[in-house]
Amino acid sequence: QPSESGFTTDVLALYDWAKARSGNSSILFWGHSLGTGIATNAARKLQEERGVQLDAVVLESPYTNIREAAANIPVTKIYRQFPGFEYLILDSMARAGMFFRSDENVKVLRCPLLILHAEDDGVLPPKLGHELYETARKAYKDKSKVKFITFPKKLGLGHDYISFNPELPALVK
Repeated sequence: QPSESGFTTDVLALYDWAKARSGNSSILFWGHSLGTGIATNAARKLQEERGVQLDAVVLESPYTNIREAAANIPVTKIYRQFPGFEYLILDSMARAGMFFRSDENVKVLRCPLLILHAEDDGVLPPKLGHELYETARKAYKDKSKVKFITFPKKLGLGHDYISFNPELPALVK
């Protein structure tokens, strides 16, 4: 059964595997969409429980937390007006133990954080990525470690194609 803690445990196992084989190579977590919550969970757990700081965390098309994401995705727009929407949809994730609180996680991270969002993201509104950036920026002592890059609509990257942008490798460096 998929769970938030299970996803996080899987990422930590993958981190251990990669770290054991990577020598002195840099290791970063790169999460996309739902994976951004998993990436911040795992980065925070590494930092708090093991005292390990990642070389960086990259969040592509992120959200603040899963409740806010579900409340803002276009597919739920029609249902938001009906009584019981919060209980049936939003609260059901909490009852299942799904929170993915990136907004809380970024408040304690210290590693470099890069947030990427396309202006034409039709799944997760760019405002959620911007809110996450503002939360992190307020919390980080070293503001230069937090960066937010938006991709203009004219590029047509939407929710899934930021990684196809040929300029991305230079931007990530």
